[in-house]
Parts: sequence; structure tokens; C-alpha cells
Amino acid sequence: MEHCCSDSHHETKEKNHSEHDEHNHSSQEGKSILNLFLPSLISLLILLYAIFLDHFIKPDWFLGWFRVVWYIVAYIPVGIPVLKESLESILKGDIFSEFFLMSIATIGAFAIGEFPEGVAVMLFYSVGEVFQSLAVKRAKANIKSLLDERPDQVTIINGNIPQTIKAENVKIGDVIQLKPGEKLALDGILISDGNSFNTAALTGESKPDTKTKGDIVLAGMINLNTVSLIEVNTLYSDSKLSKILELVQNATAQKAPTELFIRKFAKIYTPIVVFLAIAICFLPYFFVSDYIFRVWLYKALIFLVISCPCALVISIPLGYFGGIGAGSKNGILFKGSNFLDTIAKIKNVVMDKTGTMTEGVFMVQEVHFKPEFNKDEILKLVNVLENNSTHPVATAIHHFVGEIDHHLKLENIEEIAGKGLKATYEGKQLLVGNFKLMDKFGISYDTDISKVVYTVIAVAFDKKFVGYLTIADTIKADAEKAINQLKITGIKTTMLSGDKDAVVQYVAQKLGIRNAFGDLLPEDKVEKVKEIKARKESVAFVGDGVNDAPVIAISDVGIAMGGLGSDATIETADIVIQDDKPSKIPMAIKIGKETKKIVWENIILAFGVKAIVLILGAGGLATMWEAVFADVGVALLSILNAVRIQRMKF
Repeated sequence: MEHCCSDSHHETKEKNHSEHDEHNHSSQEGKSILNLFLPSLISLLILLYAIFLDHFIKPDWFLGWFRVVWYIVAYIPVGIPVLKESLESILKGDIFSEFFLMSIATIGAFAIGEFPEGVAVMLFYSVGEVFQSLAVKRAKANIKSLLDERPDQVTIINGNIPQTIKAENVKIGDVIQLKPGEKLALDGILISDGNSFNTAALTGESKPDTKTKGDIVLAGMINLNTVSLIEVNTLYSDSKLSKILELVQNATAQKAPTELFIRKFAKIYTPIVVFLAIAICFLPYFFVSDYIFRVWLYKALIFLVISCPCALVISIPLGYFGGIGAGSKNGILFKGSNFLDTIAKIKNVVMDKTGTMTEGVFMVQEVHFKPEFNKDEILKLVNVLENNSTHPVATAIHHFVGEIDHHLKLENIEEIAGKGLKATYEGKQLLVGNFKLMDKFGISYDTDISKVVYTVIAVAFDKKFVGYLTIADTIKADAEKAINQLKITGIKTTMLSGDKDAVVQYVAQKLGIRNAFGDLLPEDKVEKVKEIKARKESVAFVGDGVNDAPVIAISDVGIAMGGLGSDATIETADIVIQDDKPSKIPMAIKIGKETKKIVWENIILAFGVKAIVLILGAGGLATMWEAVFADVGVALLSILNAVRIQRMKF
């Protein structure tokens, strides 16, 4: 009773501590946002008071040098950081940056006495920069939360004594004690009885995942029930979560063609804009009779502000980053923004069967043994023999028959490659495998296996055919939904498998896949994908990322199922679906399409508004205030549009 009270007090204390930490984090986040906006707020207040004095009160003392100094003071909080960035860019050899454009535009405005406009341009630009920072921060939040919440310390059991050590110091073979509510820091094997875990950090799904003794549990999973013991089988740096974090953090390094084009475009476009602005300022001197330098300088400055490419430079990478973040939030990892573009154009999805559209977990369906044989005795012998194999078929038989009967002693156990197993029991031969094994040893049988839909395991004992077991894989719960969604979007589906053709056709019929091919070797799969590509159609291949590496290599996009089960999938594929759900295939395509749509909306918005205001400016109808909207206003609208994808439900 005393122990129970102690645990309860400990849990309450932990909860209060967690709530206190959450409150502190929220408070710190609020302060951080306020600090970002503080320079702009100070500048805005000083500017508004100056405008109020200029246009309403009009005091005698607010003139001359005092007025100039006042506007300079209003300019300093927002102007100094930009001037500093401009200088640093110039020193690095990047003269024509957006910071340089803003600097010369605002300093020019001051030079011709347009002080309010000079301050306003820099103020709105700075506010745009803050919104950009917040948008990027929001896009990174899902990834960063995984990194921040990964436990630094763990409790290991050392000689029955709990000991807290750094997670990075844990060795393979150490046993971790994981209490309810705690997050696992390293991958391992559950050595306690069954338990439920929250896998949201890895899969994006908060639905509890029940694990039984001997199952793999991964870093990032949260214990939901009783205290569990986990034997570590992977180092801290090699855990699945570490690999996922590394993958998503590096994703922005792979740029989409649109993003790369805008970067190159900005490098050429910006210097052209600067030279055109110089031309607008000075060339009219030779062609206009009543040339006034101040008027044409003002027009040149308006042109500069309107032409600044920051709306494009900011919003397009942000749009792609938002797409990567949206995918990560839903358990879909894009290795780069270029794959968001590619998957948006996919016309064919080619998929493997086992482990992709089916669970990859085989179960015994039927046992067809001849009546003259003792069914239970033969099954026990088969179970003992299959215990020597790691094949999924062996696991299925073990689950069906039950515990191994260790009283049964088999001798001369031998594996026949590609056919099955052979052994001797009490001097009599036992064969378990496919019908090719029966043919090899001259065992006659009267079964027409072409009519059997499932995978067939033949058994012979004492040189006589006993019969066969049928073993089948289970179709994934959301596989049919995934195929239907792909059909709705006009995407063709094809299934390729090395499994028996009858099994492949059966699964394809169940799911509504028109094109399906079985009995294929890896090179046959490659040929099938080449046939599709020969029609000039884009192909995404979905597989396990290991056996199907040749097919992934020639596909436009390689999608790996089994992100939670195989390290190789993370290395091989362009996109990784962490929770193995087929429904994430159409979701990944939708995220790609929405990202591309948002990026093009921003491009059209930026160029469209800038073109209209430039025409107005050329006709003398646009002032610096319209120029501010064409630049900063469009940038803000583009940012708000770009972050939209993170709020979408797919």
C-alpha cells in the first residue's frame, strides 16, 4: 500500500513537472515571437507618431534636421539588420541580393526627402521577413519536435538494479526499463509480456500499436501501459528514429527544378533590375525636355521596390518545405523537394505484392492430408523440421501447430535450395517443401496445384505423398481503398510479384488491379517497368526497397514500404512510407500535387501583381505605397499561401 502511494505521488509529481515544462515552453515561445516583432513594433510606433505630427498637428518644431533625425530613429530598428545583411552579402561576392535592393531603395527615398516611404518600405519588408521566419519555424516544428523529444537518458537494468545513463552510452544487449508515459530512446526487442505503444512519432498515427514478447519496438514509441523491459539491438545513432530525422533534415538539400530555376533566375534578374532602375533615373535626361532628377529617381526607386524578387525567393522554397513537412506529419518521408515535383506527375503506380499490398505475414489456411496418415503426428514432425528455417512459411507453420515437440528427434536435416527441407525420422525420410522437391525425390502425387490459389507446401513421409498445406498472406486493410483512390485520380496500377501467378491474380482481382503478373524474377520486373516507360509514361514503383532495388533504380520515383522494418528501404527509395499503409501512396501523390499547385499560385501571383504595378508605375500612377504592396504585400500573401499545405488534411 505504501509502495502504491509512493508510485501515485511520483506520477502526480511527474505530471505536474510536465505541465510546468509545457507552460514554460509556451511562455518562452510567446516571448520569442514578441522579440522577433519588437524592432518592427518600435519602428511602427515612431513612424505613426511622425506621420501624426506631419499631417495632423503640424508643430513648428517638427521641421528641418529634427524631422530627419526622427525618421532616421524610426528607420534604425528595422533598417540596420537589413543594411548589415546587405554588406555581408557584398563581402561574400553576392552584390545584387534582395537586401541590397531594399537598402538602396530606402536610402534613395531618404535622399529625395521621402522619409515616411523610406521607413515604411523597410518596416513592411522586415515584417515580411519575420513572417517568413515564423512560417519556416512552423514547417520545421514537426521534425524539430521529434528531435527535441528524443530522450537523452534511459534507465537500464544492471544486475536487477535500475541505473540511469546517457542514451548514447547504451550498448547492444543492454536492457532498458520503460515506464508508462516514457518514450523509447533506442530500438530493441520487447522481452516483457505484451504492451501497447503510441507510434505517432514514427508513423503519424496516434492509434495504439500492440506488441507481444519478442516483437521489435523502435525509438520514438511511447509506452502506454505497464512497465516494459526492452533488450537493445541497435546503437543510439543507428536507431530508426535517428535515420528518419537525418533523412527529413537533409531533405531540403535536394531542390526541385522550379526552386533551382527561381534561384538562377533571381541571380540574373536582380542585377538587370538594378541597371534598369539606373537607366530609368538617368536616361530620360537625354530625351525629356523638363527632366527633374528627383522625380525620375523616385520613379526608379518605385521600380526597384516593385521588382524585388523576395516574394518568389521566399515563398517557393517555403512551399516545398511545407510539402516535406506535411508528408512527415503523415508518416511519408520525401528525400527532397524534387520528388514532390516528380510524384505529382506520376501516371503509373507499379507495386510489389508481399509486404506492399499484403501484410507479409503468412498464415496456414488449410491442411489436405491423406486419411491413412496421422495428421497431428505429421504436423508435429513438419513443425520440428521447419524450426530449422527462418522463412515466413516456417513461422506460419509454427503459429498453426504450436510449441515444438522436443521429444521428436530428426536427423540428417538438409536444406534443398529453392525447393525445401529434407530430414530422417526413425530411419524414414521426411520431405517438406514445394512440388519441385517431390519431383526431385521421385514422389508421385495426384494433386493439380494449378487450381490452388494459395501457396502450397507439400509433405512426403517414408517415400509416400502425405498431402499439402495451403499458406496465404493477408491483404492489408486499406489496400483496396488505396487502389480505388489511385483509379479516381486517373493513375494506372500494375502488380508485379515473384509469387505464384494464381496467388497474384487472386489478390489483384480482390483489389481491382487490372494488370498483374506473377512468377517474376527481379530482371522480369525490370522488363515490365521498361515496357511502361517505353510508352513515355512516368512510373512510381512501390516495394520493399531491397529485393526490388533494380526496379526502383529505373523508376521515376521509388517508394519504399516497410520504413519501420528495413534500414535498406530508407537508403534505397526516394520516398519512404513509415507505417506500411498502401493508402499513403495516393496521399503522397496528393501532397505532391498540392505543393506544386501552391508553388505555381505564388509564381503567378508574384509576377501578375508586379506586372500590373509596374505598368501603373510607368504611367506615373503608382507611388511608393503601391510598390510596397507589390513587394512586401505579395510576399506576405505568398507566405500565407505556402503555409496552407501544413494545415491541410490529406
